Formats: sequence, structure tokens, C-alpha cells
Amino acid sequence: MALIGRQRELAAVARLLDRAAAGDSGRLVVTGPPGSGKSALIDAAADLARERKIPVFRATAPAVSWLRSPDRLAQAADGPRLLLVDDIDDIDDIDHADTFAADLPALLARLVSGATILVATAVEPTGLKPELRLRGLTEPELAELSPGLSADAVHAVWLASGGLPGAALGLADELARPGVTCDPVLHLALTTPSRTGFLDLDSGLIRLLEAAAERAPAPGSRARVLARLARELLGDPSAGRRRRTLIDEAVTLAREVGTPGVIAEVLDSGLHALWDPAAAHERLATASEIVTQARRAGDAEAERRGLFWRFIALAELGELEAAESALTAYARAGSLAGDSEAAVVVLARQAMLATIRGRFDTAATLAAEVGVLGGRVGLADTERLVGTLRAAVAMMRGEYGSLMAPWHDIARRLPGHFFEAAAARALAESGRGDEASLELERLLPAVLAGSGPRWLGVCADLAIVAALVGEPAAAQALYDALSPYHRRLVVWGGANMISGPVDDYLGRLAMRLGRLDLAMTHLDVAVTLERRLGALPWLAGTLAARARALTARDGAGDLLRAQEDLDQARSIAQRLGMGAFLATLTPPANEWSLRRDGEGWRLEAGTEVARLRDGRGMEYLRTLLAAPRREIAALDLVAGGAGLTVPQGAPVLDAVARAAYRRRLEALTEELDAADRAGDTERAGVVQEERTALLAELRRATGLGGRARNQSGEAERARVNATRALWAAVKRVEAAAPLAGAHLRASLRTGHLFRYQPAPGGPARWVL
Repeated sequence: MALIGRQRELAAVARLLDRAAAGDSGRLVVTGPPGSGKSALIDAAADLARERKIPVFRATAPAVSWLRSPDRLAQAADGPRLLLVDDIDDIDDIDHADTFAADLPALLARLVSGATILVATAVEPTGLKPELRLRGLTEPELAELSPGLSADAVHAVWLASGGLPGAALGLADELARPGVTCDPVLHLALTTPSRTGFLDLDSGLIRLLEAAAERAPAPGSRARVLARLARELLGDPSAGRRRRTLIDEAVTLAREVGTPGVIAEVLDSGLHALWDPAAAHERLATASEIVTQARRAGDAEAERRGLFWRFIALAELGELEAAESALTAYARAGSLAGDSEAAVVVLARQAMLATIRGRFDTAATLAAEVGVLGGRVGLADTERLVGTLRAAVAMMRGEYGSLMAPWHDIARRLPGHFFEAAAARALAESGRGDEASLELERLLPAVLAGSGPRWLGVCADLAIVAALVGEPAAAQALYDALSPYHRRLVVWGGANMISGPVDDYLGRLAMRLGRLDLAMTHLDVAVTLERRLGALPWLAGTLAARARALTARDGAGDLLRAQEDLDQARSIAQRLGMGAFLATLTPPANEWSLRRDGEGWRLEAGTEVARLRDGRGMEYLRTLLAAPRREIAALDLVAGGAGLTVPQGAPVLDAVARAAYRRRLEALTEELDAADRAGDTERAGVVQEERTALLAELRRATGLGGRARNQSGEAERARVNATRALWAAVKRVEAAAPLAGAHLRASLRTGHLFRYQPAPGGPARWVL
């Protein structure tokens, strides 16, 4: 038989059948996207087997358990046979294709005869060898497949279908329909749906649209072609200027023609193609015009698109109640028209709105429904949409660790759209600050120069990174970039993700810059908006941020207000089940933290929280806390380095001091013996620790032959200055956080060598 463009695959099947006739078994897996001709190929394989008088058995993947049934196998005739299995990647009684691969030899061995050939199909590669991937047909092969088409039509079909025979035959039938009299290239350019998801490039369709634009169609058709081309180029981050040029010409042509349907279509494509984040009010006005023009044209589909744009613009402007009304109108119009894709869109946005309000179980249920319905109607980016909805819930709960790998993966698949920013935020929120700050440095210049449907959200993600671990210059740049969107919400693309008020991010950046009054202004705006919207998870996060700002500002009544905000944030988090977020509000009892906070420091030690002014002593304290039990020379502590060489000077310990040390050692030795005799292990431990420290000090002060070691003038000045600065910092801690101050006073050792030797009652670890 003749199967166009599949000679290689048919030859492979023929070789396997010849092996079966000789008594051997074998297999072949054929993979390819829907429409690539997998079913036609195994039909041809069946014909080849029948020509050779070889029995054919066929099962779809859900019925693959047929292979495991001894009774069914016993009924199969002896001798060679061909077993055909469609879509093994849809198997429902085997978890994964690799399990199927492991089972396959055993399953084949259970057949009555070993002369069995298996030919199976799958959409994605399975790892089962040998495996053949079906390619698209060439343009001459498509001409052979559809002999009635003109050369222009064949070229158009080839571009639009990607050479996939199933899609090509459907398009050929479309061109053969009565009433299709226009240029086939132009017709398919305006009617062929894209085969890719949001932000993916359908290169074949783009080439088709470019070919249509070159044919100089009438003004109305040209406006539609240019507008659609601009829309399809959205996935190309470098095409921003070209998209703007195409849309400007398309809108001018559409308005000159004056046809309502053309105007509605071009305006819709323009909103898709440009996504200017500053144009929310313009988007709202354009949405209303799309609805008006579509109604004049009697175009219900265009009217629905206008209603959806209205939903997006109202969401951006923080008018969620009005946005929900627009979404309801869109849903009603879609239902009346039987638009199944509109139903998926509505479910996804309802899931997002449920997440914003803390109805996480409802959001999870709706996300699952999106996955089922989106798969059923063939929505191209269903998987990514469901992933976004689940990620939104995880972010609200504070569960960032689970998101890094998926975001890194999609960043690799869609370069240039800054998915790395989401991964950087997850790193920063998970405490991996160094990695996050490196990502911030890599991404920030390109992001600040960018635009598009994800730009505002990407800036918001990087704002979190900058607020937590970034340099002040990065925080200032992001503050300047986000400031024009004050009092708005961060809306991504088609509002499948909304990640809080812009003022929340501005407030955190202002804190990082030490501008605490400005931070409070932004955070107050965010809290007011979140309360109005009933966005409880956002509210919890902003209250926690405002509590930090109030603590840092430390004005009259600020600490009391900070505690009230923190208590309310904890209450919301507990009631909503935001466990990971709650943990950030209540650090473990055995973990204290000392972190930079604007121009000062923030200490969190159990129940004590204090804002401390900066100074050299705070830097020295942080250095010592970062290296518990390790001795650091005064010169190293002051210089921030190690291995300094200093000139000869006075003895480290004079004779009087050395004698006092030795007398104390003798007394400690007697105390240690007494404690050992009494079995007092706790006292013995304390005495031994002091004895060890004194011995170490004597060793450092004594050279060869018991001679005194000398110190330099620089070392002595470093000792004096570092000691004074460190104890001054400890006094500030004692005034603001008495328990933490007492622990530090008991734990710090000063002299020419400094050490943090944790005393009982302190934390198991410091977060710095």
C-alpha cells in the first residue's frame, strides 16, 4: 500500500513482520503529535500483516491489561502475530511508560508463541527502543497528499499545519468548502488557530501571516493580518518595537475602513500584542469599544473578548468586585454560545480569586476542574495554567521551596520571559539569599529594559528579592520602576495570576532603603486595599511587613502597633492554614536572628524584637556570632580580614598578669578535683571550660622557653577599640532586649583574641 512520506516507518514494520514469519519477536514504538499520522501508520501495518497472512490483534492502551489475561492469550492462534496498541502514554492501569517498558518482556513471554510483533503509538517519547518519531511532511509530499490543491494553497496548508498530515487534510477540506473564494494564503492566515500556548511561538503561522501580508490584500484584510501577526509575535521578547509598528498600521487601516467587526478584531489583537502595563485605563476604554463595535457587527465572539479585557483592566485597577461582574458577564456570554474554552478561562480566574481570599480548598478543586476541562477541549496551555494556579496557593501559604524546580524548568523552555525572577523570589523567601542576589544581579538590567504581559509581576518578584537581600541600588531601581503603578494590583497577563498590591512591594523596597515613613505610607495603602477586597492572605503578609517597619521606626506607639499587626497576621495565618508563612512570624524558640534592616539592625531573640542603630560594634558582634567558639584576633576583627602581620611590641601578658593566671589555674585545678570527687559533673564542666580558656591564653602569651610573647601597638589599639565598640553594642542590646543582652554579655570574650562562646539560655543557632 502507499502511505505518503512514511516509507522509513513502513520498512521498519515490514522487517519486523519478516522476523515474525521466521519465528522471532520484536517491537516498534511510533511517536508523534496529534495529527502526525500514527493511526494511519498502524492501519498500514495491519494491512502489511494481513498481506503476509499474519493475524492482527489490536487494543487501545486502557485495555492493555488484555495482555495480562492468560485466558485471552490462550485463545490466540499459534505462530506469528501482530499486536497493535494505540496511545501507550494514555495507559490507565500502568502508572508510567517506564513501568510498561519493564513489564513488556514478561508480557511478551506469556504469549503462546514467541513470534509476536508489537507496534505501539505514543504522543511523547517513551524511552522504549526502537522508537521512531514521525516528522511533518515536506511541501511536495503534502501536494501528493492533496492533489486537488493549487501550489499557493499547498504552500499555505504546509505553513499552517507544520506538515502534519492530519491537520493538513483538515485545512485542505476547509479550502474546498463552498464559499471559500479568496486567496488561500490569506484565508488560512486569518482562520487557522495557533497550535501553541501563551508566549510560545507558532513559527509556521507567523510565516503564513508574513506571506499573507506580502500579498498586498485589501485594507480591511491587511489590517486583520497585521494585527494577528503582531499578536502571534508576543512570544518573541525582541519584537516589541515591531509589534507596536504593526498594530499602529493595523489600527489606522481599520479605522479608515470603518467596518465594526474589523475594528473590534484589530483592537483585541492590539491589546494582546502590546500589554503596556501603564495602560490599564486605556485597556478599560478599549475593552468597552471592542464590545460596542462587536455588537454592531453581530460578532458574539469578539464581544466576549471585550468583556474579558474589561475583567483584566478592572482587576489591574484594584476593582475586584467590578472585575468579577465583568467575568460573570463573560461567563454567561460564553455559556450561551457553547464556548468551552471560555468555561476553562472562567474556572481558572475563579480559582485565582478564591486563592486571593484564602479559600485554598476551593481554589484547589477549581484548579483540578481546569485541568480536566482544559484537556477535554484541547486548550494548548492547560498544564501551565493549572501549574500557575497551584503555585499561587503555594505562594500564599509561604511554601516556596516546592516552586523553584518548576520555575527553573519553564525558564529554560521559554527564555526571555524572565521566569527566573519567580525562582529568584523562591530562593530569597527560602533563605538562600546568596543565590537569590546573584539572580537579581543577572536579571535586573534586562527586566528594567523590558515590557510585556509579565513585566509588572516580574518586577514585583525581584522587588521581594531586593527587599530581602539586594543592594540599595537595586532596591531603588525597582522602586522607581514600580512607582507609576501605585494603588494598583500586580496582574500577570490575562489575570491568571494576581500577586498583591503594588504598594506592598513599594513599602518593602522603601524599608530596605531606610525610608521608614515612606514605607509606612505604602504599606498603609496596601492594608486598606486588602481589607476592602477581603484578600486575607495578602493582608497577613502586609501586616507582617508593616510590623517590621514599625519596629524599625520605633516611634511613639510604634512597638505597640507592631505587636498588634503581628498578632493579627498570626491569627489570619493560623485560621487559613498558612503554616509555612506562620513559621516566618514565629521563629523556632532555639533560633535567634540579627539582620540588616535599612540603615540599622533588627534583632529577634525569642519574644524580644528590637531595632538597633548601626555602628562598628554591631558589625563586630555579627562577625563573632557567625563563628561561634572560634577565636578571632582583634586586628582581624577590626580589619575584617585575617593573617595580618604587625610589628614587635610590648608583651601580650606582663609578669603580674601571668602570675595571676597561674594562681587561678591552681585554684581551678583544686575545684575540679573536688567536683570530680563529689560526682558533680555540671560543676566540673563549668570549671574545666574556664581552665581550658586560661591555659589557651597562657599558651598564646608564652613563647619558646616560657618567654613572654610581645604585642604590637597596632594590635593593642585594635584590642582597645574593638572591645569598647563591642561592649557599647551589647549595652544597646541590653537596653532594647534585656534577655538577649544578658546572654551576649555572658557569652562574649574580649582581649587580643575575641570569641563568642555560647552560654546556657541562648539560641541553638543564629540567623544572620
